[in-house]
Parts: sequence; structure tokens; C-alpha cells
Amino acid sequence: MFETAKRMEMLPFSGIRVMMEKATQMQKKGEDVIHMEIGRPDFDTPQVIKDAAYDSIRRGNVFYTSNYGTPELRKAIAEKLKRDNDVDYTADEILVTIGVGEGTYAAVAAFLNPGDEVLVPDPVWLNYIHVPNFFGAVPVSYKLREENDFQIDLKELESLITDKTRMLVINTPGNPTGVVQSYETLKGLADIAIRHDLIVVSDEIYEKLVYGGEKHISIASLPGMKERTITLNGFSKCYSMTGWRLGYAAAPVDFIKAMVRVHQYINTCAASFVQEAGITALEKAEPDVQEMVKEYARRRDYMVSAINSMDGVSCKTPGGAFYVFMNIKSFGMSSADMANYLLEEAKIATVPGSAFGSQGEGYVRFSYACSYERIVEGMERMRKALAKLPKKA
Repeated sequence: MFETAKRMEMLPFSGIRVMMEKATQMQKKGEDVIHMEIGRPDFDTPQVIKDAAYDSIRRGNVFYTSNYGTPELRKAIAEKLKRDNDVDYTADEILVTIGVGEGTYAAVAAFLNPGDEVLVPDPVWLNYIHVPNFFGAVPVSYKLREENDFQIDLKELESLITDKTRMLVINTPGNPTGVVQSYETLKGLADIAIRHDLIVVSDEIYEKLVYGGEKHISIASLPGMKERTITLNGFSKCYSMTGWRLGYAAAPVDFIKAMVRVHQYINTCAASFVQEAGITALEKAEPDVQEMVKEYARRRDYMVSAINSMDGVSCKTPGGAFYVFMNIKSFGMSSADMANYLLEEAKIATVPGSAFGSQGEGYVRFSYACSYERIVEGMERMRKALAKLPKKA
């Protein structure tokens, strides 16, 4: 009997995908499950982007590109970063990746040695825990607390820094909390990163999905930060291109040269015609994005209002992304038990907060990247299901 490598013990299955699989199996049996577990926009990819891909294929654009990505897409990304994020990059400072997931992997593989420590939010998308573990690096969690509106506690974070700390991960707007880190918080983080000479990995995949006057700020735009920041972003969420698998990293040339050495042995390059469609997304799809954001805001407002009107649960109003992080602590149940109860009793698929780290225990994550009508139905189902549960004494 063959055994897997020992490192595989550090790679559990995704808690999000576990819930999705359970919900899918229920659907196969004919049950009407409302999917609020997956961070996948329900909108079709804008037609202008699809047309660009069709045209690119028809013109025979079906071959390998440079490992770095096409010069045209890298130039378009650099122009976008200047226009939207106020950071000056050249095409040489851009690496086209297969989504943010690969960017995460390449950044960790390129810069963390076994035993190096990386500061990671808790709760967070768990790639930032498990990928460092895979390479023998040590993720050190800093807590995001509801009572602090999920803003980073700068004093606590700095107290966790040791002589082994090499990297700091931030995610704004954040998954699973939906928090948009404030300018004051980011300025404080920048000061800490400079003072302790840390590499900063900034995951900004939800940057355009902000609501209610919130403003996304790229930490690389702050003084002294571009030279130490790896900005990860992509097309999946804002442009509803999850299946296209297109992302990018922006960083100093030496950083990019290190990351491409990892990238070339994993993927070679992103699909040529997808890269061409990415240019069109950046240059022509902004009106489509704004329509999506308007609808997400409507869904968010309804879900937040509905949850906060129910007995025993509550949530903060998220400033960004498309998630609501619901507090269930009054029921005295684990987040996994609550997620399973909602799936079985109300036929609503959610994700237990514990899937995002220990600080997520006592919460359940909902995605409002499903239709408004299904959200209304789901909230009514949940209201009835929660009414059957006893509260903690």
C-alpha cells in the first residue's frame, strides 16, 4: 500500500467545498437547496469579455505565451493599477497567474523558508494557513474581532513579531468578514512592515466590491510600501470570471523574477485567449461591474436587515466582498453544527466560521452572490429553522 507524502497531512480538504459537496448530493436527491456557501458570482461573464475570447480563438490565438503573461495584458494591468490604485508599475513588475490561488502559492514558495513565520489574519481564506504549512513555514494568526469591526489590532499584531517573522498577509476587502480595512489601519500596518522589514502580501481580489461609501486602498500606494509589497488580484470576483482562472501579482521586478520561477513549473502560462479577454475586461467592462455592485448592495442590505431582525443571531454590515459573517453564539452550538443544521433543516448551504480559522468559531458565513429572490427565500427558511432551536442558558 502506497502512502502519501508526510506534507499531505498539512493539507485538509476545504471546509467550503465540504459543505458544497453535501449540498450538491442533497440536490441530486431532488432537494431544493439554496447555495449561499460558495463565493461564486451568479452573474454571467459580461458579453464584451466573452466576445473578446471568441474573437481571439477565431484569430488563432491558441498557443503558449511568455511565462510572465502577454506584454499587452501586463501593460493593461499596470495601467489599471495606476488608474484605480495610484501605484506606478511597469509591465516588467506584473506576473499573470492562474487566479489569486496560484499567486498565493508562488509568493509563499518564493520567499518563505522552513521555519520562517508569516502573520496571517484569523479568520481568513485558509490558503494563507495551509500553503505556508505545506512549505514548512509557520503561519502565526492575528485575530480579527467583531467588537473591533474586524479591523486589525495593530498592537496585538506587532506583539506577535519575532526574529523569524518574514511576511505579513492582509486581505481587504476581506473573506469571510467582508471588512474593508481603513486608511488608519493600513497606515499603521505599513509602519510596522517598514519597521520590521517585512514582505507584505496584499490580497485585493474583492477591491471593486465595496458599498456604502467605503473606499478600497492598496497598501502598496502608501509611502515606502511598493518596494516590499506583493499585490495579488484577479478577474474572478469583480468580473464574474471564476472559471476563466486569471489573476496577477504586482511587485518589484526582483520579486516577480522569483515568483515566475515557481509559476513556470506549475502552469507555464495562463491561456492565451483568456489573457486577451482580460485586457477587454480591464478596458471595457467597468459598466458591467458597476451594475453587479449595485445589485450586490441590494442583496447585502436585505440579508443584513433580515439577519438582525431574527432572534438569537446578528451580523455586522460588511463594507465589501459578498459575504455576511453571522454571529450564532447565543445558541451554544459549534459553527459546524449550525451549518449542518441549516443545511438539513432549512436546505440552506452555508460555511461554518471554523473553516476560516479558530477565530471564526461561533459564526457562519453566507454568500450573497446568489439571486435576490433566493436570498429572500433563504432568510425566511432560516427564520423558521432558528425558531425551533433552544437558546443557551
